Amino acid sequence: MAETVISIQNLDKTYDNGFTALDKVNLEINKGEIFALLGPNGAGKTTLIGSICGIVSPTGGHISVFGHDTIKEYKQTRARIGLVPQELTVDSFETVWNTVTFSRGLFGKKDNPAHIEDVLKRLSLFDKKDTQVRKLSGGMKRRVLIAKALAHEPDILFLDEPTAGVDVELRKSMWAQVRKLQETGVTIILTTHYLEEAEEMADRIGFISKGNLFMTEEKTSLMKKLGKKELVLELYNPLDCTPSSLDGFNLKLANDGYQIIYTYDPAMQDNGVVSLLDQLRGLGIKCKDFNTRQSSLEEIFIELVGQE
Repeated sequence: MAETVISIQNLDKTYDNGFTALDKVNLEINKGEIFALLGPNGAGKTTLIGSICGIVSPTGGHISVFGHDTIKEYKQTRARIGLVPQELTVDSFETVWNTVTFSRGLFGKKDNPAHIEDVLKRLSLFDKKDTQVRKLSGGMKRRVLIAKALAHEPDILFLDEPTAGVDVELRKSMWAQVRKLQETGVTIILTTHYLEEAEEMADRIGFISKGNLFMTEEKTSLMKKLGKKELVLELYNPLDCTPSSLDGFNLKLANDGYQIIYTYDPAMQDNGVVSLLDQLRGLGIKCKDFNTRQSSLEEIFIELVGQE
């Protein structure tokens, strides 16, 4: 049975101006998983992370980390957590090595040069160890933030928009680093606007909107349950419109009439594909090729948030 490392019960946060940032949030996160928290700007993602890390004071509910109350036992819980904030908060005249080493000392940990060296090498920062942080590129500064968060050997790592403003190549490199961290047993919670990031990285996904965590689901289960499929049929001869006898199918024409696209639910036992192909054959509509594609997480996300 999976070990629960974070338990959140009926969490509320209402600010002094009356704005409700979190509304009765319930969530459990298991050891070693990558959990992606998705939602539009202002949905409550950063407030939720701040509450778990002890930066934001909730107005109701309870949070525990490894069984410790995050308010009554703040030091014990915060010591188990590494946080990489959304903003680039490093622009120091100090070197990369000194910056990361100092972060370790903040948590009362003894010097461990071997650990700092290992962290910098894992993040491809070791060759920059003697460089002043202010002289690094934005992508490298973001890696320094991750190194600072890992300096005190946390069991849980929060990544708030970890690849914002980072080019695609560096983003994929950072995904690889996150997977390596997971392999060492670190539990990772990330917020992201990049749907492909969640689709690529996460074991489980939570959707939050207007402070309400309205769905959490295993990624593979989510894709199966909510993902539609499209059958794209390439025709020898174009159609001006779909025949009226096919009105019962969810069809649309594309590519100047050379494609018929049929959208269906792959979970249904009779998804209509065989019947559609039979009817097309009977109408003398010949197909030269076909392919299928699954809905992306982005399409599912847009649909869910729209419904919410």
